[in-house]
Formats: sequence, structure tokens, C-alpha cells
Amino acid sequence: MRDLLYYSLMLLLGFAWYRFGQNLLRKGRRDENDELTKGLVGPVGLLVTGGVACYLLFAVLRALVRGEVPCLGKACAGQVYTLATHAGEYWSNMFYLVWLLLALGYAIYVTLRIWFRA
Repeated sequence: MRDLLYYSLMLLLGFAWYRFGQNLLRKGRRDENDELTKGLVGPVGLLVTGGVACYLLFAVLRALVRGEVPCLGKACAGQVYTLATHAGEYWSNMFYLVWLLLALGYAIYVTLRIWFRA
């Protein structure tokens, strides 16, 4: 039951993130105060977000190839979940990694679309 609540909240948060980005994209070049519409991240934030997204992509691909993923959290630092022995924990950590990767990728996408409007 706890897993169902966790995954439902993660999907709900992802949907809210998507709607927030779509609302920013629907705005024109200028908002109601006649100021330029700003993206989700600034120039330095875009570089940092891109770096973190590249690291997460590498971690996801590595976990898929090797069949093991390190635990994500303070309580289980240093523990490695393998697909063969801990399939549930492996896929829950993979879901979290992919969710973070998609959220950061969407932030980059929205920011670049706002910056390069015609």
C-alpha cells in the first residue's frame, strides 16, 4: 500500500511539473507586467542541470547494463541492489532515477524553448 501511495504521488508531482512547464510555454514573450518570460532555470542553472542530467543518464544506462543500482538515500548508503536478488528495490530505484532524469530534461527543454522563441 505504501508503494502505491509513493508511486501515485511521484506521478502526480510529475504531472504538476509538466503542467507548470506547459503554462510557461503558453505565455507569450512577455508576461502581464511587460517583462520577458523567464525559463525554469537560468544560464548557470542550465549548465548544472545539464551536468546532473548527463550523470543520471549515465547511472541509468550503467544500472541497466550491469543489472545493479546503488541505493538512493541516507539510510542505506553503500548498499547495492541487484536485479537478481532485490528486484523490487532495483526497479524502484530505477524508477526514481528515470523520473529525475525526465524532470530535469523537461526543465532544460522548457528553458531552451523559451529562450529561442521566434
